[in-house]
Amino acid sequence: MASVSYYFLLVLVFLDSYAAQLSCLPGCTCSEESFGRTLQCMSIPLGKIPRNLPEEFKQMRIEHSSLFELSRGSFTNMSTLEYLWLNFNNVTVIHLGALEHLSELKELRLVGNKLHSISWTAFRATPLLRVLDLKHNRIDVLPELAFQFLVNLSYLDLSSNRLTVVSKNVFLNWPAYQKHQQLGCGSKILSSMVLALHNNPWLCDCRLRGLVEFVKFISFPVILVNPYLMCRGPLSKAGQFFYETEISACMKPQILTPSANVTIQVGQNITLRCLAQASPSPTIAWTYPMSTWREFNVLTSSAAEDAVLSELVIPAAHLVDRGNYTCMASNSLGRSTMVISLHIQPVLALPALHSPSSPLEGNAYVALRVVKQTVRGILLEWFAVADTSQEKWFTLYIASDVALRKEVVHMGPGINTYVVDDLLPGTKYEACLSLGGQPPRQGQCVVFVTGRDRGGLDERERLLHITVILCAVLLSVPVGAYVWAAQASCSCREWGLHCCPCHRKAPRCPRAAPQHRDDSYTEHTAVYKDGLGNRDAGEDEEKEREGDSG
Repeated sequence: MASVSYYFLLVLVFLDSYAAQLSCLPGCTCSEESFGRTLQCMSIPLGKIPRNLPEEFKQMRIEHSSLFELSRGSFTNMSTLEYLWLNFNNVTVIHLGALEHLSELKELRLVGNKLHSISWTAFRATPLLRVLDLKHNRIDVLPELAFQFLVNLSYLDLSSNRLTVVSKNVFLNWPAYQKHQQLGCGSKILSSMVLALHNNPWLCDCRLRGLVEFVKFISFPVILVNPYLMCRGPLSKAGQFFYETEISACMKPQILTPSANVTIQVGQNITLRCLAQASPSPTIAWTYPMSTWREFNVLTSSAAEDAVLSELVIPAAHLVDRGNYTCMASNSLGRSTMVISLHIQPVLALPALHSPSSPLEGNAYVALRVVKQTVRGILLEWFAVADTSQEKWFTLYIASDVALRKEVVHMGPGINTYVVDDLLPGTKYEACLSLGGQPPRQGQCVVFVTGRDRGGLDERERLLHITVILCAVLLSVPVGAYVWAAQASCSCREWGLHCCPCHRKAPRCPRAAPQHRDDSYTEHTAVYKDGLGNRDAGEDEEKEREGDSG
């Protein structure tokens, strides 16, 4: 009889173990521990938490797998789970509602994942959670209300993350949450919380002042695992421990300048300076009227721990550079501005030493740029200032490496744009602008190269790319252009020949307005106001079709 009972017991054990194997995931192991049943999955390809698991598990361990997220409803059938270990996976996000149905969870470990942030309100579903291990992640933000639903938390590990600035209120508020929960029970006893914050790149500026003071005088109920927290920045405090550093209070930027009114002569170099004092360290930006056409170098350096010096360098100042230059400093507390007025006096020239047109050209400022690309060409735009009361007439010279003669276009006052049309593919062009009939000077030319055209007319807008070669620092680059900048003085004509060789045998000049030719050059007079030409688009398309059919 005893032997029958023994064999019957073996059968029950076998059936029980067989049923357990049937309910376990493939590649995982299920076992009975002193605290309950455990599911353990090591180094298996699991992208998400498996669904439809039996409810009797008390512990789940999924480690060294490809698990990348905790989605909403991941633990629908796991209401009895108390220990959840998801270490050394690729978890990057915990969705809101991911921890629903885990009302019995006491321990959550997510060591060695790729979390950048945590949805802290998700812990509303885990009121009994006591251990939260998040070390070796990428967390860089810890909001002040992070612990409002972690009232029973006794161990929090945030070491080896990317925290730089954290408010001390995060940890000062935590005991208050405990008291608020325990008022209904009549209990006044607070449990301690063991906290790990070491190995983070702490930025010890004014924003971390509260936490530094908190760590220096930390007391129950918060206990630090490693109290030797170290500053990673700024440079003046890098390598210092919290207990040995002193941090000043935050302040809005204050700006100082040597002079708010500067007067120079044309052609002189000038450097405008502003010193901004602020904590945290401010960022400085300059604004001035000619910023679209003239871009100056700005040098920024650290003058002191909480001071930044910004210098705007204007080489060879021209009359057009006069005006108000605004230095603006800003940080997280606000911003301040300082206006510096720049006055430029013209140089008085001796009439006997110059031609009759010299005063107009000598004190003139001309800037030429490509503003956009059309289907068959480009749109040129210019800006000119002359120290004269006379009306400004412009002369535009257009040349290419396949044309025998330059194209010359004269334009009257009030015109500041011109369309260069019917550009050839694979050709280098040079456009120069001058006031009156004077030859153009350095800084008044723009060189551009067209790309090769391998398609028909319907594809030219996509294939005929314009490449602008910048030999004048005043050129503003159009959207979509590929740009090389040569800031030193150079010959655009010689430089551009290296970019794109000639691929067409027949010389051809870009067409513009009605032409009047002679033996030396091609001259046009623009009498329309917008400078864009008045050619009929239908005639162009008809000529293009006739050329294709020929």
